[in-house]
Amino acid sequence: MKIITISREFGSGGRELGKRLADILGFDYYDREIITAIAEKKGLDENYVENALENHLWQTVPLTYHHSFATPILVHTPPTELIAEQTSILERIAKSGKDCIIVGRNADFLLRKQKPLNLFVCAEMEEKIKRCMDRAEDEHLTYKQIKQKIKRIDRNRAKTRNIISGSKWGHRATYHLIVNTTDWSIKELAPAIAEYANRFFEKNK
Repeated sequence: MKIITISREFGSGGRELGKRLADILGFDYYDREIITAIAEKKGLDENYVENALENHLWQTVPLTYHHSFATPILVHTPPTELIAEQTSILERIAKSGKDCIIVGRNADFLLRKQKPLNLFVCAEMEEKIKRCMDRAEDEHLTYKQIKQKIKRIDRNRAKTRNIISGSKWGHRATYHLIVNTTDWSIKELAPAIAEYANRFFEKNK
């Protein structure tokens, strides 16, 4: 089984790169599917699960169940419980025996026993801001607001990484390949990374 994990700075194009690599290599692709699986298993709101795992592991966060009554039900789910479920889902993916690409979720650390190919995708700030401004979901934000958003999300990812693994997010020693997408079209870059992946797995048979 071949596993590629992709850690990425917000706005660097890591998600698009993962999708394109999956298409080129014929691998299964996992991203928000993992959040959805956790939410369904626990009966939680997907946005809460995503925030708890990526942004707020160091604090207790209230959430609201989807509910048909007028008054929502407020509950608290320990982040550690969500981490455990996330790990369980990642392990089930690994045990399926299918080649796959997993974006985020600290999969490189949680699946380290499977010896995946670990990528870290980054870019210069101006490039990340441009990518975000080109995305429909961020079109209502100003340049300054997008820059603040990028810094906040990346800061939170670094904190979460440290909590889960005790290691530094983005440190070059943690990854097999660091991909700087600055001045690159992801569509043009993906085939080169796919070739690297093929050689990596051939070398590590």
